[in-house]
Amino acid sequence: MSITTAVARVAALLAVVTTIGLLPWLSGRDAALSVLRARSPEQEATEEALAAIREDLGLGAGPLTLLGRWAGGLLRGDLGHSWVSGTEVFPSVLAGLGVSLGLMAASLAVALLIAVALCAPTVVRGARGGASDESTRVGRREGGGALAGMLAAVPEFLLATLLLIVLGVWAGLLPTSGWQGPSSMVLPALAMGVPAGGLLGRLVADALPAVFAERWVGLWRASGVSAPRVAAAALRRSLPALLPQFGLVAVSVTGGAVAVETVFAVPGIGRTALGAAKAQDLPLLQGAVLALLLVGLTAGALARLVRLRLIGPGLRDAALALPAPPRPATSGSRRLVPAALGSVLLVTIGWGLTRDPLTVDVAARLATPSWAHPLGTDALGRDVLARLGHGAAATVGVALAVCLFSCLLAVAIGFLPEMSAGVADVANALPPVIVGVLVAAALGPGAAGASVAVALVSWPPLAAHAAALVQETRAAAFLTAQKAIGSTRRWVLTRHVLPSVAGPVARHAVLRLPGIALALASLGFLGLGAQPPSPEWGLLLDESRAYVERAPWAALAPAAALALLAGLAVSLSTLTPRGGRVRAGAAA
Repeated sequence: MSITTAVARVAALLAVVTTIGLLPWLSGRDAALSVLRARSPEQEATEEALAAIREDLGLGAGPLTLLGRWAGGLLRGDLGHSWVSGTEVFPSVLAGLGVSLGLMAASLAVALLIAVALCAPTVVRGARGGASDESTRVGRREGGGALAGMLAAVPEFLLATLLLIVLGVWAGLLPTSGWQGPSSMVLPALAMGVPAGGLLGRLVADALPAVFAERWVGLWRASGVSAPRVAAAALRRSLPALLPQFGLVAVSVTGGAVAVETVFAVPGIGRTALGAAKAQDLPLLQGAVLALLLVGLTAGALARLVRLRLIGPGLRDAALALPAPPRPATSGSRRLVPAALGSVLLVTIGWGLTRDPLTVDVAARLATPSWAHPLGTDALGRDVLARLGHGAAATVGVALAVCLFSCLLAVAIGFLPEMSAGVADVANALPPVIVGVLVAAALGPGAAGASVAVALVSWPPLAAHAAALVQETRAAAFLTAQKAIGSTRRWVLTRHVLPSVAGPVARHAVLRLPGIALALASLGFLGLGAQPPSPEWGLLLDESRAYVERAPWAALAPAAALALLAGLAVSLSTLTPRGGRVRAGAAA
């Protein structure tokens, strides 16, 4: 790691911590009224009462005073007192963190079990030497990767809602809320562990064929080494390149804890942070977000340390880098899947756009699907199909704006790879939900805040792709020839480097568009994005949870639409972008 990267990483981390410390000043809102209503709902909100609360909370101090006071308390292990309850923040954060860490451990156990099940066939075939034919081996890997990719693309909040409806409400097999015992952990652990397991399984299954194709594997088999030993060595050989992604999986579990704990009413640190943001209890929010950030950074640091331990001095040897696994050319049949999913979504959205999403018909509230209302109605009698169509138009529009911003930022900082790498390490430790909580505390919940939150964390993969393309283009022989004939740096940059980078990165950004839309939907689901009466998909799913037992179709309609969107994201990710390669670290 270069000095520039280390400095950029420290500067980015200090910027995040400073932002957390300045939340009372950045919010720009008078929290005295909210605190008064939380503490004494019956008390009249007179100017004298509000002034007393401002004095008690120190809201009149400047930003440097607020930051210094908070940082001093932080160094002493004092996170202050809750503005709402008046209790110390540190014990509340510690209690919530203990619950969340237990849930995260159970989720990671589920993820490992699913990953083992997904990559076991590849391990067995490779260790026994049964995958010698290249086309068969690639086809099997792609077939297994489809299931893993589908599991990885399902958002935690969507899977949590489906598990709540099917296993909790309909089947009545497991508790749907609270934290009474091990049985209360099953559904939340599944909701968080299944997507993480799908991603881990896909990463390992994609890396193993390249390992089994290396020369040493054939030598080991010819020497009579047992298949289990070959399999263990191959797994160890593939882990160093994948461990950074394992750290990102742990970070995604941290972000998923906010939504999953909210759905199942688990008293963890994620639910604590969300509740504090909505109640404007900024000291409690500061402590909770700081704890979540610490968990994410710790996971990433542990992954890097384990990677260094596994590869040792060979880290400096470029020969140890795993060869890129062969990727088949995109066939017409593989293009049919995203085309079919996209067509279903477009037809549904187009049909919904022809209907009114805001008309309230109390007499038709919670009506079952019929010709008049093909997807039924919600609790106010509004047509679900109409709200689905209009919500998609708004969500996709915001996602396009975020995608464009991320693409432009990635291309710009792709020319500063060492600096962008340090900032990206911190950005990768902050899931969109956590950034959404911070932005909502500063700007208030809304579509604008949600788009800012997603944009702040969606650029690192694109920037990694841009940096790789810049490096390849600068090393090309034709640029040396251009410089030799006297071409100016501006000419080389605008006529050769930028076109070689911008096109592939733009196509990469388009492939990530469904994932950005899902991130926006997750913030809407948590109440941090679009606000009622907006028909945003995440908000539709959240509103329908209150009456899911009486009208499950109102929840299943946005859930099915989000599932189709997740499937579209997976199918697009299997297409090879033209005009530029996506590095493994960037594409994951």
